[in-house]
Amino acid sequence: MKRLNVETAVGLFVIAGILCLAWLSVKLGKLEFLESDTVPVIAEFSSVSGLKEGAAVEIAGVEVGKVVSIAEKDYKARVTMKLRSGIPLQEDAIASIRTRGLIGDRYVSLTPGASDRRIPPGGRIRETESAVDLEGILGQFIHGSAK
Repeated sequence: MKRLNVETAVGLFVIAGILCLAWLSVKLGKLEFLESDTVPVIAEFSSVSGLKEGAAVEIAGVEVGKVVSIAEKDYKARVTMKLRSGIPLQEDAIASIRTRGLIGDRYVSLTPGASDRRIPPGGRIRETESAVDLEGILGQFIHGSAK
């Protein structure tokens, strides 16, 4: 009888440990099993070099969404983002591609506008700023053609 209690306690402890590891894996991997309430928004850039699907979308340094897809359309990069619902984006908002640190990951930074009109779900951000091409700038500087 005593051995059965010890085996049951050890079994419950192992199951609790496995559940904790599974929860930690999901949280660290930033996975979402149930789709939270999100709104799609589209922006077109002339260049998105280094930006990847799953990259963060931030407003004032706070993550408000993720990049869902990147596709080419009419010689431009079309970036589809999913933002948390309830984030009011003005129609004159600006989407910029930024870099974390000197050689860090790329993300989309949204700068709110001043317009009273809002972008509808599935709407498009018209003002965009592409990623800065550091290699091109350094190449121009090294070869003396920088202005």
